[in-house]
Amino acid sequence: MGFANAGYDIVWANDIDKYACQTYATNFGNHVIEGDIFKINLEDLPTFDILIGGFPCQPFSMMGEKRGFDDARGTLFFRIAEIIKHKIDICQKPKVIVLENVRTLMTHDKGRTFATIKRILEEDLNYRVFYKILNSADYGIPQTRNRTYIVCFDNRNIDFNFPKAEKLNLTLQDLLEENVEDKYFLSDKILPTILSDGTGGYKAKSEIDLRIARPLCATMAKMHRACQDNYVTQNGRVRRLTPRECARLQGFSDSFIIPVSDSQAYKQFGNAVTVNVAFAVANQIKEALEKAGEWA
Repeated sequence: MGFANAGYDIVWANDIDKYACQTYATNFGNHVIEGDIFKINLEDLPTFDILIGGFPCQPFSMMGEKRGFDDARGTLFFRIAEIIKHKIDICQKPKVIVLENVRTLMTHDKGRTFATIKRILEEDLNYRVFYKILNSADYGIPQTRNRTYIVCFDNRNIDFNFPKAEKLNLTLQDLLEENVEDKYFLSDKILPTILSDGTGGYKAKSEIDLRIARPLCATMAKMHRACQDNYVTQNGRVRRLTPRECARLQGFSDSFIIPVSDSQAYKQFGNAVTVNVAFAVANQIKEALEKAGEWA
């Protein structure tokens, strides 16, 4: 959505999750391919100038087992590299690669994981690599969400600058819906568990009604404690966020259609790239390409 809003023409997309593909097709079109990217014939890929995407966070996240490339899921990055290598071999080398991942990608395995990624991009694929951790709260969205962005240019003379941080003028409360169904409110039975500071060896301060939301996660449907998930008070009762509010906290406008169940919607918005951040990055890439005479 961020790149589309910045004027890019999206020609192909892929996801292995059928519900993610359903949401994508509903909002963007039927050029999304459902299936395992490893099983897709590279000859079937269209010509493109920019590849944007990510690989699963779990191998590199603090929440995962930190196995990195030893985790089979981590090898999806190598598939991305294979796609680029194929395009190079048939003289269709993309001008730009844009990758997004968790903040801890750069420090995983004492920096060795990121060093491997950077080496493949720079030495094997011959791109100039820029990278930075960007926070959604610095781009107009009241959510603390730090993510690593990697932007690579085929033209090694291009000078690229990541977008500057902006003043945040919204709070979580500004994005809340007014008339919310009763199912989103917490029962008296579950409320003490949700608001507890943890049990056993895990203790964390439970806070609700935050002005800047905690990072949305893909497992919000399970309802974690208030030290992990976002909860708000409305009409004297505590409730979880609705899927529409989660969409807003990722920068999606209310015109964005949510055709799936609440459970799938929470998963999708927890996994999504914040639209505002992607839009800002996309504009900076466009500016760099225009200066180099490569934007068409």
